[in-house]
Amino acid sequence: MSRRAKNVDATRLRIVEAAVSLHGTVGPAATTVSAVAEAADVTRTTVYRHFPHLESLFAACSAHWMSRLRTRPDPGEWAHLEEPEARLRGALRQLYAFYREGQDMLRHVQRDAEALPPSHAAAVREQQQSMVQLALAAWPARQRTKTRAALVGHAMGFDTWQSLCVHEGLGDEAAVRAMLRLACS
Repeated sequence: MSRRAKNVDATRLRIVEAAVSLHGTVGPAATTVSAVAEAADVTRTTVYRHFPHLESLFAACSAHWMSRLRTRPDPGEWAHLEEPEARLRGALRQLYAFYREGQDMLRHVQRDAEALPPSHAAAVREQQQSMVQLALAAWPARQRTKTRAALVGHAMGFDTWQSLCVHEGLGDEAAVRAMLRLACS
């Protein structure tokens, strides 16, 4: 790889890491291109040269942040579980571990949801809804009621985990058991 290409890649990485840091500390709503440029020690023009659209910066930021996490939800690991409670337990354990590791960033991103690019916000909603539907699919059709769907969606939400585990002090496993009792009864 040429020296110039290495410098371009290094600059791009500095910009992405600056955006990740700002999103995780002040939140997306307070993260300006000027702040990203300053934190990355580049000009605003350089930021725009690498990321001409806010959506592209958000996508790179999200991908970079996710790549650094040890825990990420993987529906493939629990989708094969046929028993409803086992499938939901697998999903909640993964999600709650992910929420615990990423809570600072997730708290800021959720708080600033209105500031997210529409395409990014829609992708997050779609992914969450997809996981809820996958968890619900373990129940027989007649048991996939609107109430059950609401309870499963609630159990899988970051705000539910935050309420139970951060604000009320439950451990992740205790929160999983509580949500299983609620959604599976």
